[in-house]
Amino acid sequence: MKAVILCAGQGRRLLPFTESTPKCLLKLSGKHFIEWQIDALISLGVKQVVAVIGYDALNIQSILGKRYGSLVDTVFNPFFEIADNLASCWMAREHFHDDFLLLNGDTLFEPKIIAKLLSQDKLPITLATDKKDQYDEDDMKVITEDSRLLSVGKKLPADKVTGESIGIMHFNPEGAELFRESVEAAMYNQETLAKWYLSIIDQLAKDNKVDTCSIHGMQWTEVDFVHDLENAEALTEKWNTDG
Repeated sequence: MKAVILCAGQGRRLLPFTESTPKCLLKLSGKHFIEWQIDALISLGVKQVVAVIGYDALNIQSILGKRYGSLVDTVFNPFFEIADNLASCWMAREHFHDDFLLLNGDTLFEPKIIAKLLSQDKLPITLATDKKDQYDEDDMKVITEDSRLLSVGKKLPADKVTGESIGIMHFNPEGAELFRESVEAAMYNQETLAKWYLSIIDQLAKDNKVDTCSIHGMQWTEVDFVHDLENAEALTEKWNTDG
């Protein structure tokens, strides 16, 4: 099992904390953000982690190399300032084969979430989702039928939304091939540079290729804004206390 983490951006919405430090290297309860992600993956037996990096890339490579050695590989995205994360996926496309996990670089999660996601394999691609009472304009919302994904995006009709993506998904070999081919095809269109990779997942959902896995009640948080850091610090401190 391989995992690819998309963490090329600086995290400008977290300024001033990311003024000279990328989001993935922010410290939370004694560890870098990305270390929390990698350690959770390792605890579940993931054999290789690929981090797609951009801002402050050399520093990230040095820190990950010293801590993890050959267990963690990096892919450099030189377009991180002008393109969105679909371009990062294109840079890492050679790793999209067999079974693999794809994670946003701003999601903290307990290992049980990955374990549950891997236990569900109805369709080629499975998206981890949660639900809450209200969704804001920045949430990556989903519309589902039973567990099958119908649509994913930030601008979905509020009355049809059934949950939100937490930024973690699993691809079986068929799903990996579908995703890789779709990413490669999309990059021929210059407008793609400004798109999220979930726009590809939205397309594949129309062909009944994407399932969802509810992780409601499990521990996770997304860090986009300064006020999210307090929640992340509290959660990681709890994990330290719980061992």
